[in-house]
Amino acid sequence: MPTYDFVTLDVFTDRRFGGNPLAVVPDARGISDADMQALAAEFNYSETTFVLPPADPANSARVRIFNRTAEMPFAGHPNVGTGYVLAGQGRDRDGVLVFEELAGLVEVRVQRDAAGGLTGAVIDAPRPLALGPELTAQQVATCTGVAAGDVVTKNHRPVQASVGIDFFFAEVAAGALAGAGPDLAGFRQVAAETDTGSDRLSLFLCAREGRAVRARMFAPLSGTFEDAATGSASATLGALLLSLTDEAAGDYDITQGVEMGRPSRLNVSARRAADGIRASVGGGCVQVFKGEVNL
Repeated sequence: MPTYDFVTLDVFTDRRFGGNPLAVVPDARGISDADMQALAAEFNYSETTFVLPPADPANSARVRIFNRTAEMPFAGHPNVGTGYVLAGQGRDRDGVLVFEELAGLVEVRVQRDAAGGLTGAVIDAPRPLALGPELTAQQVATCTGVAAGDVVTKNHRPVQASVGIDFFFAEVAAGALAGAGPDLAGFRQVAAETDTGSDRLSLFLCAREGRAVRARMFAPLSGTFEDAATGSASATLGALLLSLTDEAAGDYDITQGVEMGRPSRLNVSARRAADGIRASVGGGCVQVFKGEVNL
């Protein structure tokens, strides 16, 4: 039986057992698609990554990302964590890695402390901001249990947005965020009655105070009832918030995972570019465990 090494780590935190856990298989050559999906379900994290040689040798790796039920075109904390792991193996080039993914190329910039030790990474989302269909306040309430009146629409209505993968974004009153929770039947109902343009319905709730944001993300239809830190959604939120202003760029400090007992901090930057609004997200990483699996 072939043996494959794997690493688990916590992402968007500076301490173990915070942030969002991730499993990385640094050399996945020989693993079938079916086994990748089975391993992702077995690890039971929100995502697991599998690293393969790049199609273009100018790039660092081909990275495949699986959640519990399907392959994903792009995701935030898997890229941050995978960059951290591969940089620890010396596979970066002057602190930079470029990953080939279904959504496009993802650049990862490694972060180090004053002594040169790895601390985390920053990634650039592969696509500019794109907006999709909207939800009503009542649909948000149906999915999450918040009162429809607590859905804030003065800045933007609940809307689907993406910088590589789709999420719906809804602002809620600060006092309503802690009491929210995913209603599986509600998600199924809203998914059935809404043309999401996607096979998944992921809802990112946020409460804002200036550039500080508290957030929660629910995606029960793809197996993640709540996510401790959602880098791709946070990057998208930064791009969305910038689009509501006349500013050229903006930085946002996003806190997530508090209600799960896994506090996470995500640093987001958004900027206007020639092809639209681009975004980056970064944070810390901590390795938890190294092991191997036989297939």
